[in-house]
Amino acid sequence: MTRSSTTAGSDYWAVLGLEPGADGPTLKRAFRQLARRWHPDLNGNDPVAEERFKLLNEAYAVLTDPKRRQAFELGFDPASGAAADPFATGFPDFDTYLDTLFGRRREPEPEPPATAAAAWEQGAPDLEQAAPGSVTPSPAPPAPVQAASDQESLVELTPEQALAGERIELVLSDGTTVEVWTPPLAGDGWRLRLAGVTPGGGDHFLQLRVRTAEGLRIDGLRVTFPLELMPADAALGCSVVVPTLAGPVKLRVPPGSSSGRLLRLRGRGLELDQQRGDQLVEIRIMVPDELSEAEEALYRRLQQLGHELE
Repeated sequence: MTRSSTTAGSDYWAVLGLEPGADGPTLKRAFRQLARRWHPDLNGNDPVAEERFKLLNEAYAVLTDPKRRQAFELGFDPASGAAADPFATGFPDFDTYLDTLFGRRREPEPEPPATAAAAWEQGAPDLEQAAPGSVTPSPAPPAPVQAASDQESLVELTPEQALAGERIELVLSDGTTVEVWTPPLAGDGWRLRLAGVTPGGGDHFLQLRVRTAEGLRIDGLRVTFPLELMPADAALGCSVVVPTLAGPVKLRVPPGSSSGRLLRLRGRGLELDQQRGDQLVEIRIMVPDELSEAEEALYRRLQQLGHELE
């Protein structure tokens, strides 16, 4: 079995990020996304991008040609069909590349007008003798290359979806649809990166939100809940009712609980196989925005006592 120098050791399916046997539309969609990401015009003629683009183009040419694909899958050298590759000897600009690849027609651009020097050499009349008003329009400027920019989307999941992993269909700004699965045991606030999928080759980030209506936040098997307390309740201790995934429960807050203290409710988290997480209740001391005269007097007395103890 032989391999060309370009394809040595290459797995064309892996080059396109696909499982073996993907259908034609999937091949085309994957190739369009990666071609936009690695085309030399969009990467400042980076030699790494150029080599990656050559390999992408070769993989697409082989996998969309039945004979060459069969040779590749049998382990033989598919390079014998290199003539079918319209870009084997160079790279046109990106728009021409897409037109040639997908069979789109473009109107030929008008030829540039002859210069005065060229007209003189050909025996044409000079500019003063040319017919008045005969102006040849200049060709339209090329379309600007879109710079890479990152984008972000918010994805809301239920605790059950976050636990098992959920299939997400994301429609990009250029109309491209991307399918992605969230990882199992995902948590609130996770940020997933989809590399190179935006127009221009930027990244798209998925911000995960996994919360319940009661304010419970999910992180893997663990559940967290922020408990807001008045300063007196935190200092003296109190009994409160807090929500859990299985319903409200009564919780005893010990005296002297400062902001940031965590109280554990064992076994009140999510369950997977034989594992069950806990729920953590975080103490947050809240100070009133406005105080009555009596409350202000009490706080001033507490402040005075604190200074006396220093």
